[in-house]
Amino acid sequence: QVQLVESGGGLVQAGGSLSLSCAASGRTVAMGWFRQVPGKEREFVAAITSNSGYTYYGDAVKGRFTISRDTAKNTVYLQMNGLKPGDTAVYYCAAKSRGYVSSIQLPVGAQYGYWGQGTQVTVSS
Repeated sequence: QVQLVESGGGLVQAGGSLSLSCAASGRTVAMGWFRQVPGKEREFVAAITSNSGYTYYGDAVKGRFTISRDTAKNTVYLQMNGLKPGDTAVYYCAAKSRGYVSSIQLPVGAQYGYWGQGTQVTVSS
């Protein structure tokens, strides 16, 4: 019962910044961002709980990326700074619609029942 629409993405030089948005059409208890390179496993990027705004980051992006939410717009954002070529991937927004939110489960993709269409982020060197 949740639909996610992603926006943003694009091409940026190393060291630059980019911002992604994900608008949810239904209720969520948590939202997150994952990324994937063709032929490689999906990687957790960041997550945020819908009620308290608790955030959790993957080690590879900690200190460079910031996840935030606008409750009025039911939208989550990912501000990416200090981008590296290794950040190049398709970025997917994910949402958990109901249930108890456990902090240790936030990085687990299987906890999210809804996924956005994905948006390409390319960082050139």
